[in-house]
Amino acid sequence: QGILKKAKEISVLCDSQVSLILFSSAGKLYEYCSPSSSLKDVLTRYQKSSGKKLWDARHEYLSTELDRIRKENENMQIELRHFMGEDLSSLTVQELRALEDSLQIGFDSVHIKQTECLNNDIQILKKNERILEEENRQLKYILHQQEAIALPELRDIDPGRNKKGKGIPSTSGVQPFGFRVQPIQPNLQRDK
Repeated sequence: QGILKKAKEISVLCDSQVSLILFSSAGKLYEYCSPSSSLKDVLTRYQKSSGKKLWDARHEYLSTELDRIRKENENMQIELRHFMGEDLSSLTVQELRALEDSLQIGFDSVHIKQTECLNNDIQILKKNERILEEENRQLKYILHQQEAIALPELRDIDPGRNKKGKGIPSTSGVQPFGFRVQPIQPNLQRDK
């Protein structure tokens, strides 16, 4: 901390460019660079004045590659703004036509994909409809079978009624259980 403090003082008192890099024994990095400069500027000045090469060809290549990627990124940002309809005044008629063609191609691609998705959804709905129709047929068949089983039992009961209102079997003297359907809602009941 003391060395960093001295570097700051030298930078202010002597109006000089100071750059300091320290690594502690634990491997922790400490650095300071004068407000009027950057570490890269100081290292470049050192390299020029001392004649020692700090950057090799690989670093130079990476630096130029980084600059190229930055320019490409800026161009893509401008192109994106153009696609969004912003900053079109700087474009020529040919560039505007090319932009319109690109947008039309993109629109057509989106429309085709949207149509494919809708067709897939329709096919799924038709498949679900067929499944539900089949289940409905099966349920109707089961209901028909249960009605067929219940009908013979209902035919055995004589439609004639005795004094209590229960059906009397036609062949036997034993009274069967009588069932009477009661409406659910009280205002629909005929006799209480």
